[in-house]
Amino acid sequence: MALALWLTVLFNGLSLSSILLLIALGLAFSFGLMKVINMAHGELIMAGAYVAYLVSSLFTRWFGPAGAASYFLPAIVVAFVVTALLGLLLEATVIRFLYGRPLDTLLATWGVGLVLQQAARNTFGAPNVQVTSPPWLSGGLALAPGLLLPYKRLFIIGLVLVCVGGIYLYLYRSVSGRRIRAVMQGREMAACLGVATRRTDALTFALGSGLAGVAGCALTLIGPVGPALGTYYIVDAFMVVVLGGVGRLPGTILAALLIGFFNTFFEFQSTATVGKVLVFIVVIGFLQWKPAGLVALRTR
Repeated sequence: MALALWLTVLFNGLSLSSILLLIALGLAFSFGLMKVINMAHGELIMAGAYVAYLVSSLFTRWFGPAGAASYFLPAIVVAFVVTALLGLLLEATVIRFLYGRPLDTLLATWGVGLVLQQAARNTFGAPNVQVTSPPWLSGGLALAPGLLLPYKRLFIIGLVLVCVGGIYLYLYRSVSGRRIRAVMQGREMAACLGVATRRTDALTFALGSGLAGVAGCALTLIGPVGPALGTYYIVDAFMVVVLGGVGRLPGTILAALLIGFFNTFFEFQSTATVGKVLVFIVVIGFLQWKPAGLVALRTR
């Protein structure tokens, strides 16, 4: 039973790490690659969750029980597309005029986040809404007495692996991805070599926003959806990106794993509040030692 308990703690740490990583992936593009402090990232997560709620309602109404069982995978795609378009609109109307001014982007996107929260309250109401999970994600995998791995958590871990693999292939195996990395490492030189930096910025921000929508869709599996959904995760997402190293995908993955496991371990040994405080202390102490994060960008 003691072994089963510790394996449960480890699985909970891995599950929390996967959720943090899925949330921080989109922020790693806007903050890590573009140096834009996007305080509306949480509201983009919230928008993705509400898209999943709408797709679930429409599928159930149109197709009955069969729709309730098959809505989730299409909801992920629709959430990605809708929030990517929302991010593209935000970049064209607000962010584009504030590049190089991080404090201004912080204030502007914070205001945009408030607008999106109020729009959600006016559209869906202030109370939280519940998204019914598909039946094939009910239950869990029983490996031993006292050790049950919920299918929802396993699905989120698998979804994170797919997203990370897709991002890696996009950044390192595609022309658009190479342009993103070129602009990140030297904007002026990339522009001199013919890279359309404005278009690259817009596509990068849209990609980060779409990943936020995927994260919001996944969060509907573990809790209700409300206008303030994203505010619960935005601080942890920034912490993952900063600890991992600005603009470094391997560092973001490693930071999410470390924060998730430390948070779960400290909560297991004490309480949720004390665990969160201890994680903050550990992260602050580490950044005092290595301000560039876990994986620093090598330059010459």
